[in-house]
Amino acid sequence: MRNAAVFLLVAIGCMASSSALAEDQSALADSKGCFACHQVSGVKVVGPAFNTIARKYAGDTAVESKLVDKVINGGVGVWGSMPMHAGNVNDEDALALVQWILSLK
Repeated sequence: MRNAAVFLLVAIGCMASSSALAEDQSALADSKGCFACHQVSGVKVVGPAFNTIARKYAGDTAVESKLVDKVINGGVGVWGSMPMHAGNVNDEDALALVQWILSLK
C-alpha cells in the first residue's frame, strides 16, 4: 500500500513538472515571436501548427538537429513557399523549443 502511495505521488509530481515545463516552453516561444506564425495546435496560420510538426516527425530520431538548425537559421520549402525567418534564438533555447514541439501530440 505504501509503495502505491509513493508511486502515485511521484506520478503526480511528474505530471505537474511536465505541465510547468510546457508552460515555460510556451512562454519562451511567445517571447521569441514564434506565435506570430505558428499555433500550438490547430490549422496552419503562416507556418504549421507545432503539433502538426510533431506528428510529421514522430519517430524520426535524426530530426532534432535539423529542426534546431531551421529555428536558428530559418529556411523554406518543407511547409510551403513562405520562408521561416531566422530566429533570435540561441542554441540552448532552440533545442528546448524543438524538444517541446516534438513532445506535442
